[in-house]
Amino acid sequence: MFKIFYMNLNKALDKKVFKIIRQSFQEVGNHGYVIGGYVRDYIIGRIKETKYIDIFTIGDVILLAKLVSKKIEGSTRIRISRRFGTAFLKYENKEIKFLKTLDALGAYQKRRDFTINSLAIGLNRNDFGQLIDPFNGFKDLKDKIIRTPLDPDLTYLESPLRMIRALSLGSKLRFRIEKSSFYSIKKNINRISIVPIKPIMDEFHKILLSDQPSKGIRLLYGAGLLSILLPEVTDLQGIEEKDGYSHKDNFFHTIEVVDNVSRKSSSLWLRWAALLHDIGKKITKKYLPNIGWSFHSHEFVGSNMIPKIFKRLKLPPETQMRFVKKIVRYSSRPVSLVDCHTTDSALRRFIFDAGNELEDLMLLCKSDITTKNVMKKRQYKNNFTLVSFKFQKLEEKDRLRNWRSPLSGNDIMNLFKIHPCKQVGLIKKYLKAAILEGEISNEFDAAYKFILRKGEELGLVNMLICVVR
Repeated sequence: MFKIFYMNLNKALDKKVFKIIRQSFQEVGNHGYVIGGYVRDYIIGRIKETKYIDIFTIGDVILLAKLVSKKIEGSTRIRISRRFGTAFLKYENKEIKFLKTLDALGAYQKRRDFTINSLAIGLNRNDFGQLIDPFNGFKDLKDKIIRTPLDPDLTYLESPLRMIRALSLGSKLRFRIEKSSFYSIKKNINRISIVPIKPIMDEFHKILLSDQPSKGIRLLYGAGLLSILLPEVTDLQGIEEKDGYSHKDNFFHTIEVVDNVSRKSSSLWLRWAALLHDIGKKITKKYLPNIGWSFHSHEFVGSNMIPKIFKRLKLPPETQMRFVKKIVRYSSRPVSLVDCHTTDSALRRFIFDAGNELEDLMLLCKSDITTKNVMKKRQYKNNFTLVSFKFQKLEEKDRLRNWRSPLSGNDIMNLFKIHPCKQVGLIKKYLKAAILEGEISNEFDAAYKFILRKGEELGLVNMLICVVR
């Protein structure tokens, strides 16, 4: 028997599309219900974040979807998955999914992943707006609990992906995982190996994109899943002490940095960079007597580890991987520039190397400040603010970001009437260094005069022609 709460949820069905779906049900003789995330998010007040509306019905869902599509103003294209017998269509900013099943509603709700996703609202004449809740999902929403309708061992054995979905949903909603369910995840975690990596990473990205990623990362860590996915990160856990010297726990430092970045940026790949920025410390950790612990060149080592991680997790191998690798490699450079004696030349070189990623690098560096000493934290942030101001002034003056040489290799060859050769590369190298060192301005005329002098020094034929700008 269904457990029906006679609460007024008619407002959840105020959208015109629900009236269209209801009319279509009547025309084809189907019964139907809204089920899952839309119902859950409506009840807890997150309806704006909902991207999907799942419609449960018994019968020909493709015929139903076509009928609904025709009734929507302007019509909308239907996408059909014949393998699973489902149909999809877009409505406003949401995707409506028509689910085909031969089960009665109660049997289908039993097979849903979590009780809070088994909630349904009737769309029919006799139960319109009524909440149908056979597994106390409404109470679990109120208590902020992630729980499975059936025995969790059966649920996770049948569908191991649901283990990471439980952790992902708990992170997104800030709900706790029911104790027996969490224990079952830990016990069965090795079964995640039979799941393709792509859906696993989809759920992992939901955690990284949540308001507080550290909550989900801690759940992954506690369940043992993070050590399977990213052993490079979990290897950072722990504090070692020697001769009275100790270092911080770099794992918990890392997830704090991820949270700090997430407060300022919604960029998935910058959050990835924050997660991986210290992975080189496991390899480079070294104790120096009377000095303490050193992690020299951990950024360089860590950045070289990233291509293998991206390949293993089937993450985008081009632009995104290069971005993360670059951010990690340069993640400590700004720290070395906070000294008041830092030269403009050093600042110019960093601006040139950072390019479009300058703001992201500075954000990561500021987020990397996790000391609990209020005075130190204030001093570090003031230092980075000063460096940022210097960057701004130099960039306004020298225009070094996305820098292009004022004269190209072709210009140099035309000027000296020579073919491609070693000297052309040398002149370009000298010109770049002169601009970055501040010896000449980043302008055509200054560059032109400079390469004339260098050409003479290199013994190039001095037969000049005009350079077309």
